[in-house]
Amino acid sequence: MRVLFIGGTGIISTACTQLAAERGIDLTLLTRGQRAASLPGRVKTIGADIEDSAGVARAIEGQSFDAVVDWIAFQPADVERDIELFRGRTRQFLFISSASAYQKPATHLPITESTPLANPFWDYSRNKIACEDRLMRAYREEGFPITIVRPSLTYGETQITLAVNSWTKSFTVVDRMRRGQKVIVPGDGSSLWVITHNTDFAKGLVGLLGREQAIGHAFHITSDEVMCWDQYYRLVAEAAGAEPRLVHIASDFIAACLPEMRGGLLGDKAVSVVFDNSKIKRFVPDFRATVPFEQGIRRTIAWFDADPARQEIDEEANARWDKLIEAYERGAEEALRRFMSKVNS
Repeated sequence: MRVLFIGGTGIISTACTQLAAERGIDLTLLTRGQRAASLPGRVKTIGADIEDSAGVARAIEGQSFDAVVDWIAFQPADVERDIELFRGRTRQFLFISSASAYQKPATHLPITESTPLANPFWDYSRNKIACEDRLMRAYREEGFPITIVRPSLTYGETQITLAVNSWTKSFTVVDRMRRGQKVIVPGDGSSLWVITHNTDFAKGLVGLLGREQAIGHAFHITSDEVMCWDQYYRLVAEAAGAEPRLVHIASDFIAACLPEMRGGLLGDKAVSVVFDNSKIKRFVPDFRATVPFEQGIRRTIAWFDADPARQEIDEEANARWDKLIEAYERGAEEALRRFMSKVNS
């Protein structure tokens, strides 16, 4: 099977690249090449920038693929470009969408692939929905062979995922825990969530490659392990050998003080999500998520601890969080003082 990944060196796609190579898939990555040196030896590369449509068209001239996966399409214009580039060149086109596209908050759990797509809080999610709409229209009108995949929050050796953390320098939250600093948990910490190891996601995604029955369908691929945010934070702390000092702050308050977090919180991590994975299991019978978070996060912390150079700290995020915690705690103290003075008067 001949497969092309557009991208393929990110947190999720790296695990899929590795698994595809292990399974003997003839895999080529279309990439600008920043991290190509770390690829499995049998994986080929095409050096091109997907944003240069003419350059990509020249690079793939005369080639066709059993499946193409675009890991880095975020805007409707991106998928419009993909349709033009790969029309007639692939038997299956997989678009990586996002489970954050599902209705927020969901009016019914568990979330299935038939849950409505509607997110009034996050532009990222709305753009993914618009991409899905355009691709499904291409499928209905011209038979463009689309399969939609919706990952939720996913981590691996190089990424520590929590509700409030730095995405680019994710060791920051562990550093705070080890130094005894407070860490922020949205709400009261009881919202249910699902965090998936990238190697588990890869089993579902690679299992869909070349599967003709999946054309025209959408799938989410997540773990079946469900825990509340407090549990996730405590497991990270335990893996790091630290005692967490959790500060529960209302998501609305966080979003008001740090507007850049509004979409990711109110449009995703502030509300409970539980996924029904029966559809991906029907189409990919050997799919099972087998890495519990407690085990996976220990591997992640060990990766960071193996080389101190990996332990980058986001000082700007630290400063914003400290300011937020101080504002919240001062406000709570003042509210309590005023309340008690009225009660006692």
